[in-house]
Amino acid sequence: MIVDCAHYRDGRRQHQGAMPLEEAAARCTQDGFVWLGMFEPTAGELDKVRESFGLHELAVEDAQAFHLRPKAERYEDGTELVILRTARYDDEREEVDTGEISVFLAEHFVITVRQGVASELADARSRLEHRPELLRTGSTSTLWAILDQVVDGYAPVVAELERDIEQIEATVFSGAVAPTERIYFLRREATDFYRAVHPLLAVLGRRLQPGRSPTGLLPYFRDVHDHLLLVDEEVAAQRDLLTTVLEANIAVISVEQSRINLRQTATMERLTIIATVFLPLSFVVGFFGQNFEWLVAHITGFTRFVVLTAVGLLLPCLLLTVWLRRERRAAEPPAPTTDGTDAADGKN
Repeated sequence: MIVDCAHYRDGRRQHQGAMPLEEAAARCTQDGFVWLGMFEPTAGELDKVRESFGLHELAVEDAQAFHLRPKAERYEDGTELVILRTARYDDEREEVDTGEISVFLAEHFVITVRQGVASELADARSRLEHRPELLRTGSTSTLWAILDQVVDGYAPVVAELERDIEQIEATVFSGAVAPTERIYFLRREATDFYRAVHPLLAVLGRRLQPGRSPTGLLPYFRDVHDHLLLVDEEVAAQRDLLTTVLEANIAVISVEQSRINLRQTATMERLTIIATVFLPLSFVVGFFGQNFEWLVAHITGFTRFVVLTAVGLLLPCLLLTVWLRRERRAAEPPAPTTDGTDAADGKN
């Protein structure tokens, strides 16, 4: 879909409203340049544009695909393809939405193909139309206006990601456990955003090389480059911080798990004490609950009952005491002799 199409000459727009595609292609032979803006065009619409402006077929294929990284390519006919990644933070979903802008840049025409969200260029066009001194420098001025708007759109995303990271950081370093999934998601968001920002430095760096941009636009491209460099540093710092927060959260989870294990161990210890207290009673009940004829026939009084109970309890307690002493002696380290010789193996 064609959003707008205008012919610019001597720093001014030559008409109101969008002109037809055929007329725009015809005006490319005149002075100035044509700026054609399209939003999510179909393959058929892009084929018409390719035929009208003589674009390279590989460049058109690149404009139809969604790229993970910005890039810039120059073709044999002198047309340059610049691919940019846009970003916008969705407050409701707390996610970063990305889009893409493909810019076909030639001396007498500029074609922008927008894909996805956060790729609106009406403000960039309006801002440039109010700067006739920049429009007079040629079609490259449109690339500056687009880059300036895209980079300015990165700042709110950085601020919102910083706010989310601070919330997670405050939770983790307060000693509470933060949702690990949320940390992983934020790190993935920061990584995707970094892939959109960092490669753009190389694209802008090429525009700052001698002869690649009009002299009057170099200060403006440097300004955009400085802003982009600051965003790149902040996004890289956010990625590192999220790695630290993730490690700290894992440590907090380990501490919390250790506390749970200690509570479980204390509970088992109390249950063991209770079981130990009732063990002799269980033994007595089990012993006298047997229906052997000898046992029933020989317990004829309270005295015999007490004697059998005492002997029955004394024997296992004695065996348990002997076994515990042997285990304790085996666990003790051998005592060294006065001359420093180990008593166990006789070695110095």
